Amino acid sequence: MKQQILHRYKQLIQDRIDAFQDMILGLTVDAQNDAKGSAGDKHETALAMMHLEQEKLNHKLRELLEQKATLDKIDASKQHQVVALGSVVKTNQLWLFVSSALPKITIETKTIFAVSTNSPLATQMMGNRVGHTFEINGKQYVIEDIQ
Repeated sequence: MKQQILHRYKQLIQDRIDAFQDMILGLTVDAQNDAKGSAGDKHETALAMMHLEQEKLNHKLRELLEQKATLDKIDASKQHQVVALGSVVKTNQLWLFVSSALPKITIETKTIFAVSTNSPLATQMMGNRVGHTFEINGKQYVIEDIQ
């Protein structure tokens, strides 16, 4: 199941990277075309707005590339005895994939939540084994399985 989870998240991130690269390219082409035909204050404002939007998209793209780099570090064939980067953890409450903060996905009717190693849930689990109990926001969690 870990291979499926990792593959799905890598595909999700790659799709987002491709979309952001397309949007950035579109803004670049628009700015070049606009630069050829206009002059004046409206032109300068439009270019400034495009530049701001491009900066936002570049920032998001950098975040996605960092998430991709984190996913690329994970060896899906590795079995974990303790919770670490790349672990799939079944608790009494939910399934977690310790990697990067990403949207939840469903695999084999199981809802998987991807959490970063810095998240409150992951910090409570990191380095612990099956049977470890912890509490977050008034909820008791027990690690039932680690893959």
